[in-house]
Amino acid sequence: MLKNIILGIKEYAGAFELISKLKLWRYFIIPILISVLTAIFIGIEAYVLSDNVGGFIAKIWVWDWGKETFASISNFVGGIVVLVIGLILYKHIIMALSAPFMSPVSEKIEKYYYGDLKHLHRKTTNSEQLIRGIRINLRNLGKELLITIPILLLKFIPIVNIFSTILLFVVQAYYAGFGNMDYTLERHLSYKESVDFVSKNKGFAIGNGIVFMLFLFIPIVGIIVVLPLSVTASSRKTLKLLHNKHEIVYEK
Repeated sequence: MLKNIILGIKEYAGAFELISKLKLWRYFIIPILISVLTAIFIGIEAYVLSDNVGGFIAKIWVWDWGKETFASISNFVGGIVVLVIGLILYKHIIMALSAPFMSPVSEKIEKYYYGDLKHLHRKTTNSEQLIRGIRINLRNLGKELLITIPILLLKFIPIVNIFSTILLFVVQAYYAGFGNMDYTLERHLSYKESVDFVSKNKGFAIGNGIVFMLFLFIPIVGIIVVLPLSVTASSRKTLKLLHNKHEIVYEK
């Protein structure tokens, strides 16, 4: 899997150049706007809620001894909880709402590398792409939260909390890569087939998602370039996987 993760990361090389060459920037205007507005909204909510979450966690400790220490830990963990859940929500919101704009990007990249294959594609409208994007991301959101909440509880355990941070990052990366890959998969595979496909290619999804998540830690610039570069990189890698594994049935 490590080799595939690295390959997924390497796919970002040349992504910016490809976007410019195929004149894809215009497709990213609305998704970038969605990304910025969503980031601002979640950032404000996170700032407001972080102390409240920390205070709520602190109430679990009913004893007087060690109360201040536990309160300090609770405030820290509360901040982490809000940050993690905020990133999860941000990621799935922008991916779901951007689906109708990202699918044409992936299609143009496929045409550039493999020729016009529209006759082989599943016929989907913008509304169907949006509905599928919402469906995929709601499914991933639920699964990601179920995995994330137990990992967050490990934050209370010294030393173990270091590894839990790494695990949290990998989980977030996987579902980010999943969403990026589906922009290509939606016109080739059914919902269930797409889920199975990504499950079989976890390494590539994680590799793409790692860079996606790292972009989010770059102030302002990160939320602007994260979708254009990650979707372009993911499209190239997913198309290679589809064509090399003969998931696409060509007509003679």
